[in-house]
Amino acid sequence: MRVILLGTAAGGGFPQWNCACALCTSDTPPRTQDCVAVSADGEGWYLLNASPDIRGQILATSPLRAGPGPREIPLRGILLTDAELDHSLGLLLLREAGGLPVWAPDAVLHALSDQFPARSIIDGYGGWNWLPASAIAIDGLRVSALPVSDKRPKYARSSAEDGPWVVAYRIEDVQTGGVFVYAPCLKSWPDEFDSFTEGADLVLLDGTFYAPDEMSGATAAEVGDGAQQAMGHLPITGSLAKLRPGPRWAYTHLNNTNPVVDPSSPEHAAVLNGGASLPLDGTEFKL
Repeated sequence: MRVILLGTAAGGGFPQWNCACALCTSDTPPRTQDCVAVSADGEGWYLLNASPDIRGQILATSPLRAGPGPREIPLRGILLTDAELDHSLGLLLLREAGGLPVWAPDAVLHALSDQFPARSIIDGYGGWNWLPASAIAIDGLRVSALPVSDKRPKYARSSAEDGPWVVAYRIEDVQTGGVFVYAPCLKSWPDEFDSFTEGADLVLLDGTFYAPDEMSGATAAEVGDGAQQAMGHLPITGSLAKLRPGPRWAYTHLNNTNPVVDPSSPEHAAVLNGGASLPLDGTEFKL
């Protein structure tokens, strides 16, 4: 199984276009918005989430580019962990695909029909298949989903759907036995998460914030007090101590406020010392 990190930043990317903080104006390596590509054979690829940066991410990743035929593409489908815009807006940019299967939690599928009508827009360009995350069928890969949060996006606050609104995926290569767990949005560390990651070779975790008070002070004055907690992301300080020997642990979905994006920061060093990594866009793993 090949796993390519197409983007590793939270919504807005890094640097964020409307921010002139010390991090965003530094020489720290840029990151596009969180998205992953996975393949069992290196020929057919599945996206885990569809970021607003997906066009550039595909063109920057040779295995995902069109060919050899004029209109042949290696994309075979998309798995959504949630309905957040930074994970679903890219669907609109893939409308020329002519029809792809999209798997997502039921609440997410409803939100993409009712609150954010992406499904009707995309289906106008070619009939896609919208399927529940409980019934994922991919050649060469065995996929299971674990509900990890009831946090719904702002545009879906009026939705009557109970959820789950956010899931993590466990993907196993049927031939090699390699296991990859993708959990870019964790509101907490669920009791079942330890068993869900048991035997995994690679676990990609929510690294949105380093600390629970990261957006306090001047930043909070701009986004509102309590905004960070409402975003539903377990900070790295709350997950790093839970890591155990065995899997390769890595963090993704890094916010522009997160000091770990700076390789010279003490917070970056603390993550490495804690047994995890902070891979950049374009990093590939083979499991």
